[in-house]
Amino acid sequence: MVEIDYMLDPGWKFLRQPEDQQLQEQAARRFDNKTHTWVPDPVEGFVIASIGVEEGNNYTLTMPDGSTKKMGKDECQEINPAKFEKTEDMSSLTFLNEASVLHNLRQRYYSMMIYTYSGLFCVFINPYKMLPIYTDSVQAMYVNKRRTEMPPHLFAVSDEAFRNMMTDHENQSMLITGESGAGKTENTKKVIAYFANIGGNKEKPSDQRAVRFKDLGEASLENQVVQANPAIEAFGNGATVRNYNSSRYGKFIRIHFDKRGKLVGGDIEHYLLEKSRVIKQAPGERSYHIFYQIFTQKKLRDLLQLGDDIRQFKFVSQAEITVPGMDDKEEFRITDNAFDVMHFTDREKHDLYKTCAAIMHMSRFAFRQKPREEQAEVDSMDSPMKAAKLFGIDPDQFVSSLVKPRIKVGTEWVHKGQNKQQVDWAVGALAKAVYARMFTWLIKRVNQTLSANLEGSANYIGVLDIAGFEIFDSNSFEQLWINFVNEKLQQFFNHHMFVLEQEEYEREGIQWEFINFGLDLQACIELIEKPLGIISILDEECIVPKANDTTYVEKLNNQHLGKHPNFQKAKPPRGNQGLAHFAIVHYAGTVRYNADQWLEKNKDPLNDSAVAVLKTSDKAGLIYQIWEDYITDVDREELSAREKTQDRKKGKSASFLTVSTMYRESLASLMGMLHTTHPHFIRCIIPNEKKTSGLIDAPLVLNQLTCNGVLEGIRICRKGFPNRMTFADFRFRYAILAADQAAEKDPAEASKKMLERLVNEKKIQEGNFKVGTTKVFFRAGIVAKMEELRDAALAKVIVKFQSALRCYLAQCHYQQLLKQQAAYSIIQENVRQWTTLRLWPWYRLFTRLKPMLKGMKSNAEVEALERKVKELEEFSAAEELQRKKYEDELRVKTEQYEESRAALDRERMLMEKRNQEIEDLHKMLKTETDKLDETSRRVKELEKQKAKEAKEWEEKEKRLTVEAEAEATRSKQLADRLSNELKLQQDENQKLVNQRKAQELANTELTDRLDMLQERYDRAENQRNRMQEELDSFEDKLIAETRQKDELARANKKLENQLKTISEQLAMIQREKHTMDLDCKRREEDIGQLKHRAGNDANLIVKLQANIRKLIARITELEEELDLERKSRSKAERQSKELQADIESIQQQMEEASGQLIAQAHLNKLRSDEMVNLQREIQKKNITRESCLADLCSMQYITVNNLRTLSKQAAHLESEANRVLTARQSMVNLAGVPRIYLAADDTDDESSI
Repeated sequence: MVEIDYMLDPGWKFLRQPEDQQLQEQAARRFDNKTHTWVPDPVEGFVIASIGVEEGNNYTLTMPDGSTKKMGKDECQEINPAKFEKTEDMSSLTFLNEASVLHNLRQRYYSMMIYTYSGLFCVFINPYKMLPIYTDSVQAMYVNKRRTEMPPHLFAVSDEAFRNMMTDHENQSMLITGESGAGKTENTKKVIAYFANIGGNKEKPSDQRAVRFKDLGEASLENQVVQANPAIEAFGNGATVRNYNSSRYGKFIRIHFDKRGKLVGGDIEHYLLEKSRVIKQAPGERSYHIFYQIFTQKKLRDLLQLGDDIRQFKFVSQAEITVPGMDDKEEFRITDNAFDVMHFTDREKHDLYKTCAAIMHMSRFAFRQKPREEQAEVDSMDSPMKAAKLFGIDPDQFVSSLVKPRIKVGTEWVHKGQNKQQVDWAVGALAKAVYARMFTWLIKRVNQTLSANLEGSANYIGVLDIAGFEIFDSNSFEQLWINFVNEKLQQFFNHHMFVLEQEEYEREGIQWEFINFGLDLQACIELIEKPLGIISILDEECIVPKANDTTYVEKLNNQHLGKHPNFQKAKPPRGNQGLAHFAIVHYAGTVRYNADQWLEKNKDPLNDSAVAVLKTSDKAGLIYQIWEDYITDVDREELSAREKTQDRKKGKSASFLTVSTMYRESLASLMGMLHTTHPHFIRCIIPNEKKTSGLIDAPLVLNQLTCNGVLEGIRICRKGFPNRMTFADFRFRYAILAADQAAEKDPAEASKKMLERLVNEKKIQEGNFKVGTTKVFFRAGIVAKMEELRDAALAKVIVKFQSALRCYLAQCHYQQLLKQQAAYSIIQENVRQWTTLRLWPWYRLFTRLKPMLKGMKSNAEVEALERKVKELEEFSAAEELQRKKYEDELRVKTEQYEESRAALDRERMLMEKRNQEIEDLHKMLKTETDKLDETSRRVKELEKQKAKEAKEWEEKEKRLTVEAEAEATRSKQLADRLSNELKLQQDENQKLVNQRKAQELANTELTDRLDMLQERYDRAENQRNRMQEELDSFEDKLIAETRQKDELARANKKLENQLKTISEQLAMIQREKHTMDLDCKRREEDIGQLKHRAGNDANLIVKLQANIRKLIARITELEEELDLERKSRSKAERQSKELQADIESIQQQMEEASGQLIAQAHLNKLRSDEMVNLQREIQKKNITRESCLADLCSMQYITVNNLRTLSKQAAHLESEANRVLTARQSMVNLAGVPRIYLAADDTDDESSI
C-alpha cells in the first residue's frame, strides 16, 4: 500500500496518476472495442475509427476526419477496455498489439510518466527535461520495496536486483539498451549511483540504506564507482545529431558486493568502440569530448603546442567543434577531478593529454608525391616533430617508418615505398589504433582502482549499456556487429522470459508444453556466426590474395542467396537510402547492408614499422604500455631466434586476428557472463528527433519498440497465458456472472465452479484459461470478453433495479393522489353543508336567541366575578414569587452544573492520559509479541536444522563405519593374499617386495583416510554438541519469552478490559454533558420567555380590571359564560394546586439531587461507574422539573387567553344587550308573543335580504 507521504512528494505526479483523476479520464473516454477499432496511420501510427458496417471479413469505417474507408479485419487492431488506460504494466493489457502499446506509452508520456513496465521490460521514454523523480526522497520510496508495490521506475528495477542478489546469492545484470539519445547513459549513471550509495559504508548504521546522489571529491570507494563514468565518458562519448553526449562504445560495469551487501569494488568491460570517429565525423557531429576539453585550457595548449585554433586539426574539426548546452571547460574540470578521485598520478593524466594532442598533430601530417615515382615524402617536419616529441620517439624514424616501412622479403629486410594515399591511410589507421589502445588502457587503469579490494566480493550486479538495434539508410560493418549483438541479447531475453513463464506454470501446476523462443532467432545468428556464415566468409576473404569487397559479396550470394531464409537480395534504394549489396532478415526487421571497405575494416591493418618506432618510447610512459603486448614482425623474428615462439596478439601477419575475431571473443565473453546472472531489462526510447518534450513521433517510437524487442516480447507473451488473477480477485470481480457458485467460502473452489458454469453456458471456451493452485490464467483477449460479460450483467441488474424504483415511485404517487382525492371530497361536503345551514332562517334565529335563554344575570354573579378577579391577582403575585424562586434554584443548579462539567473535563483529561498509556502498552505488547514470534520461528528453524543435521550425521557415521570396516576387510584380505603369494613365488621375490611396498603405501593411505574420516566425524560430533547447546539455550530463551508473553497477554487483557470500561464511561459522560449543555441553553431561553410573558400578562391584567369595573352594570346576561368560567377557574385551581405540589416535590428532589451531585463529584475520582448512574438520575429529575415548569407556563398562558376571551365576550354581550333592549322598547305596543316572534322573523328576513 502506498504511503500518504509519498503522494505529497513533488515527483509523485510523474510516477502515478491520482485515482480520482484516472477514474474521470476512464469515464470520459468515448470509444470501446465494440464500436471502434485501431486503424494504421502513417503519421500517428494508429488512429481510432468508428465501425459502421461489418461485411464478412471487412469493415466500413468512419475515419477521424469524417471520411469512410473499407478495411479488412486483419488490418485493424482491438481496443482495450477503459480500465487499462495508462496502465503501468502493458503485459496486463487484454489486447496485446502494437496500437495498444503505442497508445498506452503515448498517454503516459503526455502525463510525463516516463517509466512503464512491459512484462520483464521497463520502458523509458526520454522526457527531454529534468523531472524531480531522482531526488533523495524519491529514492527513499523505493528502498526495500517490491516492484509491484510502487510505480514503474528505474530505482524499482535496481532495488529488485539488489534484493535478489542478497536473498538468492546470485549475480544480477541490468541490460540498458536503446538508440543514441534515448537516455541509456543517464540511466546507467543513476543505476550506478544508486548501487554505490545503497552499498556504501556510512558513518551511522542507520544511514546504510540511505541513497543520496553526491558528487564529492572524496576518494571513497562508492564515490570512485560513481566518478569512473565521467573519467571514461570524456574519452568514449561524442556528439551526434541525435545526442550531444552519445556513448560511442558499449560497456558492462560490474559492481561487486560482499555477503553483507557492502560495496567492495567494481570493474568495466567495453565493447565495439567507434574508432572511425577519431579521424572522421559526419555533418552535425563531433569527435570525442576530450579533444575539445583539452583545447579550453590555455596552459595545457601551450604545453602541448596546440596553438589557439582547433580548426587546423582536421581529425577533430570536420564538423562541429562546440555543443549546445555543454561547457567544455567545466567538463574538463569534472574529468580532471574524476582522475584525481580514481587516484591517477599526474604523469598518467599528462600522458593521456599528450597522446590526445599527438593524435591531433598527426592530423596535420602533410605528404607529397614524388614526381614519376610511387613514393611519398614528407612536406613539412613541423607537425611530425611535435607528435614525435609528445610520443617520446625520434621524429625522423617515425616519418621514415610511415613513408618507407620495413618489410621482410624472404630472409631479407627491405624498405617498401608508399605512395601518398597509402601513407595517409597508414597515418589514419595508426591514429585510430593509438586512441583505441589508449582507451583500453584507461579502462584497465580505472579497473585497477576499482578492483583493489575484490577479495571479499561475494556477488556482483552488472550494468550493460550498449547501443540498440540500428536500421539506417546506409548500414555497414559497424551496424552488422551492433545488430548481431542485439540478436544475441534478444535471444537471451526470449529464453529467459519463457524460462520464468515455465517456472510459474510449473509452480501453479499448469500443463504446458515448453516452447523455446530463443530458437526463433537461431537461424539469423547461425547465418552470421557459424562456419560459412557472413563473418566466417569475411575472415576467409581477408587472407585470400587479391580478394576484395566484390568477391566477398559474390561468395555470400553463392553460399546463401535463395538457400537461407534470412539472407536476401537487397532491394533498390528508395528516398535517402544508400546502395546496398545484400539484406539480412533480423528479428527487428530487414536491414540492407553495404559491403564497401568491409575487408579493410575487418583487417584493420597497421604499419609494423611505425608501431616498432612507437615501442622505442620511454617504458614508463603510456605509449610504450599500450603497445607493449603488440608483437611486430621484428619481435617475432627475435623470439624465433631465441626459440621462444609465441602467437602474436595483434598484427598484420598474426594468423589474421581480425576485428571480427576480437569482437566475437568479446561477445562470447559477454554472453557467458550474462548467462551466469539474473537479468533485468530496461529499454530506452527516443520520442522524437526534435529533442522536444511532450512530443511523440509515432513511426519512430514503433520502430524502436520493434528494434528493442518490446513487441517481440509481447508476441511471445501472446503464446501463453499473459493475464492472470488470484482466486480472490477473480471471485470478487466476476461474482455477478455466477452468483450461486461465487457464494462458496473457498475462493479456489468458487472460482473453479464459476468457470465451469461459464463454460457450460458457452460464454468462454475451456482452452482459453487454466486454473492453477493460486491463480486463474487467461489467454490474450479473454479478460476483455469477461469484462464485456460483466458489463452486460451489470447493465441487466441496473435496468431491473431502475424498473423496480420507478414502479415503487409510481405506486407512492398513486397513493398520494388517492389521499388527496378523499380529502377534497370531505372538504367539499363540509363546505356544501355549511353553505346550506348558513342560509336556513331557523338556524340563524337559533344562533341569535341562544344567548338569551337564561335571562338576566344576578348581582351575585358580578360579585363572584370580582372575587375571581381578586383571586387571579393574588395568584399572579404568588406566581411571580414562585418564578423568582425558580430562577434562584436555576442559578444554583447552573453553578452545580458548571462544577460537574469541570469535574467531567478533569475526568476526560485523565481518560485521555489513560488511553495514551494503553496505546503505549499496546505498542510494547505488539513489539514483544513480534520478537517472541520471531524467536519462536528461529527456534523452530533451529529444531528442524538440528533434526536434519542429526539425521545427516547419523547417516554419515553409519556410512563411514561401513566404509572403514570395508577398508579394514580389504586390507586384511590383501595382506593375506600377499603373504600367500610371497610363500608361493620365492623366485619373484623382488617383484613381490615391490608389490608389497605398493600395497603398504595403499594401506597407509587407507589408514590416513580412515583417520581423516574419524577426524571429520569428531568435528561433526563437536559441531552437533555445540548446536545442541545453542538449541538448549534457545529453548531456555523460548521458555522465558513464552512466560513473558503470557504475562504480557494477561496484562494486555486486563488493560483492554479497563480501556473498554473507561471508554464506555467516557462516552456516556460525554453524551450526558452534551445533553446538560442543551438543557441549560433551553432553560435560559425559557426563563427569558417567561419573564417577557409575565410582564405582558401583568399589563393585560391591569387593563382587564379597568374594563371589568366599567362593565359591572352591563353583564347581567353573562350567567352561562360565568358558569363556564367558574369551571375553567376551578380546573385552573386544581391544576395550580397540582402544579404547586409538583413544584414542592421537584424542589425536594432537586435538593436531594443537589446532595447527590456533590457526593457524586467526590466519588468520581474513585468510581466512574457511580458517577454515570448519578448523572442519569440528575438528567431524569431535570427533565421532570422542566416538564412541570412547561406545564405551569402552559396553564398560565391558557388562563391569560381565557381572560382575553372573557373580555371579548363581555364586549359582545354588552352590544347584544343594548340591541335587545332597543328591540323590546320598540315592540311595547305589539300584542302577544306570536306577533313579537313574527316581527322578529320579518326583521331577520329583511336583514337576510
